[in-house]
Amino acid sequence: MEAVRDKTVVVTGAGGGIGAALARRFAAEGARVVVNDLDEAKAAKTAGEIGAIAVAGDASAVVPAARAALGGGIDIFCANAGVGTGGGPEASEEDWTLAWDVNVMAHVRAARELLPEWLERGSGRFISTVSAAGLLTMVAAAPYSVTKHGAYAFAEWLSLTYRHRGIDVHAICPQGVRTDMLAATGAAGDLVLTPTAVEPEDVADALFTAMAEGRFLVLPHPEVADYYTARAADPDRWLGGMNHLQRKLEQAEGGRSWGHPHGQRSAG
Repeated sequence: MEAVRDKTVVVTGAGGGIGAALARRFAAEGARVVVNDLDEAKAAKTAGEIGAIAVAGDASAVVPAARAALGGGIDIFCANAGVGTGGGPEASEEDWTLAWDVNVMAHVRAARELLPEWLERGSGRFISTVSAAGLLTMVAAAPYSVTKHGAYAFAEWLSLTYRHRGIDVHAICPQGVRTDMLAATGAAGDLVLTPTAVEPEDVADALFTAMAEGRFLVLPHPEVADYYTARAADPDRWLGGMNHLQRKLEQAEGGRSWGHPHGQRSAG
């Protein structure tokens, strides 16, 4: 893909899952890739497999270190690191803060660092791994759902604000993907996500198709477009359907209506 060949790319949360699949695909297409992950060993493993550069650390602060490692600017940034935090209002302040910090503010901080360079030269590509939860919602996971809505809104804002100045933005919104994060979702994931889960490589394929076609929205599960349309057209009917899923989840868990607070900082 000519839009990628010889470009410099940073992928956060790339020690496994979707992030590793994105890093592998960009490297295979001829890009120079920085693999970022909180887990230094995982970052080094992915980077070693694809001839990339490992830069461990928090995704919120990776841009300066990635620039230094690449010896220059960044052409494409994949804001992929995410945290799956379950529960509802009962989830702790720490869980809510972590979800906001990783799922939203890490994207904002990266854009703050990248935009001056990109706007000056008139080109740049920001790729946000959101989730179908950012378009719809996810049962038993209020912090995740709320912050993924925020991540989608921020990507949308970037696109509408800067597309005429050469900045391309893509929002990846899959449902279930066979990653460690999916495995940590428990009964809610088993009910909603696992039956139609795809491989991380399928997500990378969907992204590259969207880039080739110049599309903002990346849907590895095309049916999400229909759900999104139904949600907008008749919110009460859609909420009724989601409440039906909630009741099925409560039945599966023995009648308990509160969620499972859990946090895992990994590929989104």
